Amino acid sequence: MNAPLSPIAFDVDSRRPVPPEMVAALKARFGDRCSTARAVCEQHGRDESPIDVPPPEVVVYCESTEEVAAVVQLAHQHAVPVIPYGVGSSLEGHLLAVQGGVSIDLSRMNKLLRVNPEDLTVTVQAGVTRMQLNREIKDTGLFFPIDPGADATLGGMCATRASGTNAVRYGTMRENVLGLTVVTASGEVIHTGTRARKSSAGYDLTRLFVGSEGTLGVMTEVTLRLYPLPEAVSAAICFFPSIDAAVQTTIAIIQMGVPIARCELLDPNAVRAVNRHDKLTLREAPMLLMEFHGSEAGVAEQAATVQDIAREYGGEDFEWARTPEERTRLWTARHHAYLAALQMRPGCRAVTSDTCVPISRLAESINASVEEAEGAGLPYFIVGHVGDGNFHLAYLIDPHLPEERETAERLNLQMVERAIQLGGTCSGEHGVGLHKMGFLVTEAGEGAVEMMRTLKRALDPRNIMNPGKIFTL
Repeated sequence: MNAPLSPIAFDVDSRRPVPPEMVAALKARFGDRCSTARAVCEQHGRDESPIDVPPPEVVVYCESTEEVAAVVQLAHQHAVPVIPYGVGSSLEGHLLAVQGGVSIDLSRMNKLLRVNPEDLTVTVQAGVTRMQLNREIKDTGLFFPIDPGADATLGGMCATRASGTNAVRYGTMRENVLGLTVVTASGEVIHTGTRARKSSAGYDLTRLFVGSEGTLGVMTEVTLRLYPLPEAVSAAICFFPSIDAAVQTTIAIIQMGVPIARCELLDPNAVRAVNRHDKLTLREAPMLLMEFHGSEAGVAEQAATVQDIAREYGGEDFEWARTPEERTRLWTARHHAYLAALQMRPGCRAVTSDTCVPISRLAESINASVEEAEGAGLPYFIVGHVGDGNFHLAYLIDPHLPEERETAERLNLQMVERAIQLGGTCSGEHGVGLHKMGFLVTEAGEGAVEMMRTLKRALDPRNIMNPGKIFTL
């Protein structure tokens, strides 16, 4: 297999310095919104991955598509890398400046541009976060369901083709992005897609950019599908005697066609962490956190069916959360699981991985991964969007002990290799970034990856768009 077992290496000699005349031009155009301060650059040179890379040399805070285009035109002229930056929540090294260059911070591009409730669409700047969007459209009776956990920017969610807790019912960013405004590698501004629900006109450029991780262009505006707020919402937690029982319950729910909106797995380690972090008293056992959307009658029917299925697999201690406050408490705890687990081992870093397999192979994939993690003796935790076959396993390592990193990477390799053998993917939602480049070759094959390289070379001949990610040129 082509995936590395050791911490990610990068070639210092491949870094391309930003020439002084380009820095001067950026400072002249952007003033104090162009920074070379070490602290600012270091902030923009770290994400949630355990990979350490020197930071970018320059950070530019853009406020419009035209400003992004101006930065990219200068970068193209000087063959300097540019890396889009949202809130820095990526997990696989997507925003790391492996070849140096300029970080384009889009967080100030945070305006809703057009809300069309009659068409169930909205157009936003790329720096709008998912929580901000839902706050600003709450009076329309609509919502945007894609929820990766972190309050990520919608541009960043497009870049990694994010999904999250609601994907089992509402799909991923792939299904919910209708159109984009993109600054290409030459600094040209293009528009892809329309607000229409479908199109058969030409190549699907929207889907080409969604999931491209900033390697083909900088997405600056996004048009999204919205959904009516459900008439009724109910959430429940249920505890199981084993992870296998929880997963088998999930498989049965999906195979019976229950239109469950969310179905999240937390292993005992994750439950223990959120108990401590959020001061909860949940039973420290494998747990499913589920949510049902629909009419009052439909939600009641779904809940009764799921409760019957869970009992067949030993599920017990059902607790229902029917008020918004109760549901918020549970989902907030779920979203805190990653940071809560880090606090269980102070000073640690997490080597995280996510895989996605056909739902029928989910139990096999998780059970084997748990057995390997237990045998290795590293602290770990599991959370998963198991309703669509996706789960996350994070190993908590001491960054000062190389042998722990080596063990975590070995376990990660085994987990990903198994998922691919089961007909799944090396990443359900994190993306490839730096960490999974070798896995992509194993999954897709060298011919398919070479086709991706061909597209990259054609659209970015100077290799300035987030170079060194997804694959090597």
